[in-house]
Amino acid sequence: MSVKKEDVEKFLDGNQDFARSYFDKKLKPGAVASIMRIPESKVDVDSFKDICSVEEGGLFYDLITDMQENVNMEKVIFKILKRISALIHADRCSLFMYRQRNGIAELATRLFNVNENSELDDCVVPPDSEIVFPLDIGIVGHVAQTKKNINVKDVTQNSHFSSFVDELTEYTTRNLLATPIMNGKDVVAVIMAVNKTNGPYFTDEDEDLFLKYLKVGSLNLKIFHLSYLHNCETRKGQLLLWSANKVFEELTDIERQFHKALYTVRAYLNCDRYSVGLLDMTKEKEFFDIWPVLMGEQPPYSGPVTPDGRICNIMNAAADETFNFQTEALDSSGWTIKNVLSLPIVNKKEEIVGVATFYNRKDGKPFDDHDEQLMEALTQFLGWSVLNTDTYDKMNKLENRKDIAQDMVLYHVKCRDDEIQNILKTREYFDREPRDCEEEELLEILKKELPGPNKFEIYAFHFSDFDCTELDLVTCGIQMYYEVGVVKKFQVPQEVLVRFMYSVSKGYRKITYHNWRHGFNVGQTMFTLLTTGKLKRYYTDLEVMAMITAGFLHDIDHRGTNNLYQVKSQNPLAKLHGSSILERHHLEFGKFLLADESLNIFQNLNRRQMEHVIHLIDIAIIATDLALYFKKRTMFQKIVDLSETYEEQKKWVDFMSLETTRKEIVMAMMMTACDLSAITKPWEVQSKVALSVAAEFWEQGDLERTVLEQQPIPMMDRNKAAELPKLQCGFIDFVCTFVYKEFSRFHPEIQPMYDGILNNRMHWKARQEEYEAKLKEMEEAVKARQEAAAKNAANSNSTSGSGSGSKTCSIC
Repeated sequence: MSVKKEDVEKFLDGNQDFARSYFDKKLKPGAVASIMRIPESKVDVDSFKDICSVEEGGLFYDLITDMQENVNMEKVIFKILKRISALIHADRCSLFMYRQRNGIAELATRLFNVNENSELDDCVVPPDSEIVFPLDIGIVGHVAQTKKNINVKDVTQNSHFSSFVDELTEYTTRNLLATPIMNGKDVVAVIMAVNKTNGPYFTDEDEDLFLKYLKVGSLNLKIFHLSYLHNCETRKGQLLLWSANKVFEELTDIERQFHKALYTVRAYLNCDRYSVGLLDMTKEKEFFDIWPVLMGEQPPYSGPVTPDGRICNIMNAAADETFNFQTEALDSSGWTIKNVLSLPIVNKKEEIVGVATFYNRKDGKPFDDHDEQLMEALTQFLGWSVLNTDTYDKMNKLENRKDIAQDMVLYHVKCRDDEIQNILKTREYFDREPRDCEEEELLEILKKELPGPNKFEIYAFHFSDFDCTELDLVTCGIQMYYEVGVVKKFQVPQEVLVRFMYSVSKGYRKITYHNWRHGFNVGQTMFTLLTTGKLKRYYTDLEVMAMITAGFLHDIDHRGTNNLYQVKSQNPLAKLHGSSILERHHLEFGKFLLADESLNIFQNLNRRQMEHVIHLIDIAIIATDLALYFKKRTMFQKIVDLSETYEEQKKWVDFMSLETTRKEIVMAMMMTACDLSAITKPWEVQSKVALSVAAEFWEQGDLERTVLEQQPIPMMDRNKAAELPKLQCGFIDFVCTFVYKEFSRFHPEIQPMYDGILNNRMHWKARQEEYEAKLKEMEEAVKARQEAAAKNAANSNSTSGSGSGSKTCSIC
């Protein structure tokens, strides 16, 4: 009876104690020496039982050492696969690395055909010789998809088996072992052992041994994967950091911006070369370019279209028809395109503005999904950074538009050569233009043409512009600068002074109240407070000049509506200025005029003087915002109280002259007193001005009702015009009286203004009482009629009740 090998194996597996004792008895030094390939004299039979574990420990020690020394992953896995090949008697083993390209997952050979006699260099697969498995092809792809081990005893019986590698390598696969290497839930690689050499298939023991050794391999691959991910993230961080640095350095041109950014981060791109193509976003089809097409005289455009925005990752450029042009090296260095990664550059509006292409990964491998993510982050950042250059370009265009608009405004506002002849009549006197005349000649003309201080009583608090033309007011304004002695002292060119005053008058809009007449009246009151009111004693001549100028400019380009209306109507002024909206606009308009050399009456001041003048004009014009007036009233009152503690006027003047802050507070209150000065004028003037003010308020109320669809407040409601006396009394009591009362205490010379407001209040109060009396009389008449009607109705009801005996309702 013959005994088969399978029967013996079955018996020994079922009787392990017997097998162990038999093995110990039959073990000879010669056999051990033959297995270990050492002299028989050196064999210690007693220790041979531990030989396998010692050898295995040595192998693991070498592997761990290699891993600690950062030896490349391929070398460590190669050693493991060699050992596995010997232990499970596999004909060959292979390592397939998982990656993604163009959003598609695949497996690529990294180590191929490893056996116990292989050399590392023979088994490492060059990038251009890779065998790539999509996950829907082959048993390897199936393992990566399912993330489960597989032991295929006969590949012909497995539906997932693909023979294309066998056909490619002229090899026959009979059976195989395969397992995925996982990092958490992510597949890193697949390792496969092919064809059992001493049996028909791999046994369960082979599978256990296979998986046992691959635990070390799995650790190494995880370390490699994490290290690669860390490297990618580090590169991404550095790349974005440095590209951001360069992007914000260059804002003028997108091409220069991209070049600087990419040149700086080239070390982190992990490619040999790169190129960037930008779409020409600046040229648009003009109507005259389209006409020939629409008329059929020219065929429509049929050339290349905008890219579709997909990522293009080409692993082997030589095999791609796009690169048929590459028949030889592209330059003298022998450089050729091997693999390509191309991505669109997309801006914030999701419009493609260009394409970035990267050639040949530095390690020779194809670009993977991490490279795609890295380059995509860069191109997205560059695309978004286009917003910087676009914004910069838009800012430049807006700046240019602003300059054009200002030039247009200046053209219409600036005093023309023919207009200046209305005052500075050089053609009539000398047959020359003002610029061709000497200052003495211009002064000679002005002495004859200006009205002088007495004709229109510019020193008087009761000044009225009713008998003046607008040109008369311009000449009076010029006269004031001569009266305070600043024209000669600060070398103001007389032609510039005339042009400036004329231009200021043209800068005011033709509206009901806040027009040039109001602007002049405020400037005249400032002049009067400084001279007649003797407040000039606290200020230098330069400060006096600045304050008078601020008075003339304080409401220039007023729109006839208040700050609140600018906010409600969402006027651009409200968006530009957060507070004191109109006041800041008047200030900016005034500075705009002074920025023109032909209108700058301060052009001969030094820099420090000019800064001081602009500072004072800023404070003075902003101070006309009544919302700020209420905040500074207490401070002004304290200054007035302090002035009364000084017995000697000279000491008080010396003290105030050195107190910059107190001087600015007094100046701010002076601007308020000037702005409200119409309330102090003689009654025949004030009553008419009050109607003009009210008319402008009613016009705003009409706008609120029609445009904003809101009910205006009583002061703005023309339907409540009869309440004007009452509103005027309230305005005098709660806003105006304080400032003039305190100024009359501060300087008795200003008492006429306080007297004027008290007189006007008396008139308005009388009208208020008259109106209220009429109103009361009307209400009483209405009430009497209602009572009479009610009494008649009661009598009628009683009469009808007595004539009817029924108390039920009847329907007729």
